Order: sequence, then structure tokens, then C-alpha cells
Amino acid sequence: MERIILHIDMDYFFAQIEERENPQFKGNPVIVGADPKQGKGRGVVSTANYEARRYGIHSAMPISKAYQLCPRAIFLPVNMELYQKVSESIMEIVKRYSPIYEIISLDESYLDLTKIAKNLKEAEKIGRKLKNEIFEKEKLTSTVGIGPNKLVSKIASGKGKPNGLLIIKPNQVKKFLEPFDIEDLPGIGPKTAEKLRAIGINKIKELRKLSKLKLKEMFGKVGEYFWERARGIDEEPVSSEEIIKSIGKEYTFEKDTRDPKIIFETFKKIIIDVYKEISDNKFSFRTITVVCRYSGFETHTKSITLKESTQKFEILKKEAKKLLLKFLIETPKLIRLIGLRVSKLA
Repeated sequence: MERIILHIDMDYFFAQIEERENPQFKGNPVIVGADPKQGKGRGVVSTANYEARRYGIHSAMPISKAYQLCPRAIFLPVNMELYQKVSESIMEIVKRYSPIYEIISLDESYLDLTKIAKNLKEAEKIGRKLKNEIFEKEKLTSTVGIGPNKLVSKIASGKGKPNGLLIIKPNQVKKFLEPFDIEDLPGIGPKTAEKLRAIGINKIKELRKLSKLKLKEMFGKVGEYFWERARGIDEEPVSSEEIIKSIGKEYTFEKDTRDPKIIFETFKKIIIDVYKEISDNKFSFRTITVVCRYSGFETHTKSITLKESTQKFEILKKEAKKLLLKFLIETPKLIRLIGLRVSKLA
């Protein structure tokens, strides 16, 4: 039986909520992610509405750069408590449309409609009904993508934005994917793309010309994954079982600094926050990673993997501080951001 998978993604979620709460913002460029310093802060863009995107502003862009591109934009701090509350309400609606669902972030999720919709026409009705219910109850628009698997439905929702609904039939998959950039494929980030572009591979249709063997030579086992995804193959099931792969926190300093007192006091708070999340979820961990970003946005990480999993705060504190200290010893550069992540959770 051919699967029918729906992916729903809220449009410019954080910024759209801010527009809803502040109708006077409508029609203006809105950027969420700044500290409240007239857009000259040191954070990065979390979400920008479509008016702001016309200026070339996008997620993860430094706030300072966004301010240069559009100084007249409305810059807002992240109100995560509000966004989480709205997300919970939306996901409660989503869950009612299929017993097989997968929430993948605050603003997107998958539904398996294989046993609910007899065909794609029925799936389309379900998608429109879901979009309408969210809009009626939350006054927020969303985009739905429907396809034979998670990969295709996610790309379809991305291409259907904003406030759209795009269906890709199984016999349309290959043609649909062909013209897109390699970075449109989930799993291909800037570093992987750089290696592919170096050999003239920029589009998915060009990626398809590489053999499975060549991709495995270039990227190891994950190369096989790229070969399949380029052909629209994705057997991964929709699963409501939430898998937390890592826990982490980061902090951007008000000013770039080399002051060990400021750095280690901040890092102590980060360690406590990360450990609290570990404890709340009753996790143990094996890998500890420290992130350090210098003033020129150059980012480095250092990791240690323990011989066995642990839940001990003292081990986390001791090993994390040792890793951070290495950064301070190795280079005299000013530090912009520090972070801590634990992974290989059990």
C-alpha cells in the first residue's frame, strides 16, 4: 500500500504570533531573535516575516547584519513561553487528525494518513480542514505538504509556502525534486554541500548522477542515505515516540571577552541549566561537547566521550571546564559565545 504522509509547517511562526498579538505590526518587517537594543544586539535572527525576508534577512543571520539590511524593521526578543503555549494548542489540534503523528519542533509535525484517507483527494480535504481549524482557533496560517513519505511531504510544504497546500503524487516525485538545490535535501548542510559543489554538483538532478559507491566514498555510510533521498526514497516511519538526541545550552556575551571570571561564571550557569534538564528527563550521558565562537564568528567544538554513561553533576562540571580551559589556553582570541552539549543519552 502506498503511504500518504502529511507535513504541516506553521508560516514564520514566532513572527506571525507577534503580528497576531500586535496587529499594528502587520505589513512591517518583523524580526524575532534580537535582544531589545533597536536591532543592534548580538543574537541571531530566529524568525523573520516575509516583509523582512524581502531584504535578504533569514534565520540564523546575525542581528547586526539584519539591522544593516533593514534598520526600519521591528526587532523583538524571543518570547519562548508564549510560543510554546501556542505550539501546544496547535499540536493538540494536529493530534486529533491521525493517531500516528510525529511532532518534530514547535511549529511542524507529520501525520500518517495512510489508513485514514482512501486517496490523495481525501488527504487534501483533511489537510485543508486541519489548516482551517488552526486558523479559526489560533488565527495563524500554515502550509501543508502531502506526499508518499516524510522527505517529499516536508519539501512540498517548504515549496508551498506561505499558506499553501501542495500534493506530490508518487509518479511526480523524481520530477518534483530535480530542479531543487542540494541543500533542499534534509541532511545536506553547508559543509556537505561545499564538498559536492566542489565537483560541480549543485542541483538534486546532478546529485542523482553520482553512483551509490561514489557517495559512500565521499561521505561514508551517510552517502547511501544521500543517494536514496536524491531519488525521493524514504522509508522512515512517522513515530510519536520522541527521541531526544542531545541537550545543550549556549550564551552570547554582551561584549566579546577574554575575562576568565566572566567566562567561567557564565559557564557555571550553563552547566547547571544543562544538568537540570538531564535530571528532569532522568537521562545519563556519555559525550560532553563544549562550543566556543570567537569574535569573527569562527566556531569550534571540543568533545570527550566517557567510557560509560553517567548522571553525575561533578563529572559533567569537571570535564566541561577542562574542555573550556583548552580554548582559553590555545588562543588569545576574544570569545563571543560559549555553549555546552551532552549527547549519547540513555
